Amino acid sequence: MSTTRTAAAMAGALEPFPVITLPEVLAEAALQVRVDRKYLVPLETFVELTARLRSTFAALWIDGRCSFRYESVYFDTADHELYRQHLQGRRRRYKLRTRAYLDSGECSLEIKLKGARAETIKSRVDYPLPDRARLTPQAWDFLTERLQTEYGVPPEPRLGPALATTYRRSTLVDPTGHARLTCDTDLRFSAPRHSVQVRPDVVLVESKTAGRAGAADDVLRELGVRPISVSKYCVAVALLNPRLRANPWHRTLQLFR
Repeated sequence: MSTTRTAAAMAGALEPFPVITLPEVLAEAALQVRVDRKYLVPLETFVELTARLRSTFAALWIDGRCSFRYESVYFDTADHELYRQHLQGRRRRYKLRTRAYLDSGECSLEIKLKGARAETIKSRVDYPLPDRARLTPQAWDFLTERLQTEYGVPPEPRLGPALATTYRRSTLVDPTGHARLTCDTDLRFSAPRHSVQVRPDVVLVESKTAGRAGAADDVLRELGVRPISVSKYCVAVALLNPRLRANPWHRTLQLFR
């Protein structure tokens, strides 16, 4: 299946949903401290999932579009120290990235940390779009403050841009249940020397809730889809650097190829 057909199928699946605006999304489902569950969902199963969620979720539409272009630049050391921290399951680990909203020209700098109960703690600040592939002095100040506050440690001084991910994202929100689904297609992982395109007939769904599994997680379980325990960044590093160890994720990586 081509990315064009996937985009058409996604739009058709989301068209019947009630519309939610961006300010409503930000107000009702910020979920900066949350539990994330990730699923790699065949497109046909995704269509069934959306059919079952129409009565409780709304879809984000802006200017007649429900799919938006994103680019994330991740920062790590040359020897992938942050990746190795995730591989080893260290409690004090983090990811650092810029995220560009290519359709609007907005950009933010984000740090994601793991809390004491495995919840994700995300902090962000606005960031200049032209600087998205580098860390400014203000970025270092932000990173230092967050790591000192949460972990009592300084940042890794050797951080630099490691790779970029591009994709198209659609968003579903439960306005009353404090839950959100992000649905990513057309994923591409890029490093300076090469890139990897993820198969176009799957949707990377991330369920973001304030705690227990939500309605979408229950439906996915009924449809036979189980969560995968891996981050988009770790998948990208492993696919772009096949000589790196990725033992915990070998079966998951096969789903992306």
